[in-house]
Amino acid sequence: MSRIGKKPIAIPAGIEVSVNGTIIDVKKGNKVSSVETHGRVGIEVAEGNVVLSKVGEEKESSAFWGTYRALVSNAIDGLTTGFQKSLEINGVGYRAAVKGKVLELQLGYSHPINFEIEDGLEISVEKNIIHVKGADKQQVGQAAAIIRGYRKPEPYKGKGVKYTDEHIVRKAGKTAK
Repeated sequence: MSRIGKKPIAIPAGIEVSVNGTIIDVKKGNKVSSVETHGRVGIEVAEGNVVLSKVGEEKESSAFWGTYRALVSNAIDGLTTGFQKSLEINGVGYRAAVKGKVLELQLGYSHPINFEIEDGLEISVEKNIIHVKGADKQQVGQAAAIIRGYRKPEPYKGKGVKYTDEHIVRKAGKTAK
């Protein structure tokens, strides 16, 4: 039985939640975030809370119950506070700059890497730190993972792109006899 699915989701002030069939729409001003449940959970909006319930008694329905509760909670959190990932660039000559809707990365290759910034994302650069912000947790995490994947940190000198809270385990290099 899902322990997460049982918890009701409080709707903060300024947020509207509506249910259209199997779609849960979360609105704040002109921003809208939708979660498609595919009929796998029951949805009820009452008394300033969103309550999800299981459909059926299978083990799979309990898993969907907790998953969709987390997705709806993340949609509400994204519109109220937003999500952010920070990446750090380490290496001589490695740099990043935002030019319009493109993040241009110089990561030691013979050519610059251009990352198209999607709608709903905000990317800023200060010195060697890249901040990826947005209302959709999955979109922010995916963009940060793609940027990190262009030059993963290597274990000898730590050069590359890493998350700011990530710890790189260093290896010892060659030693002379």
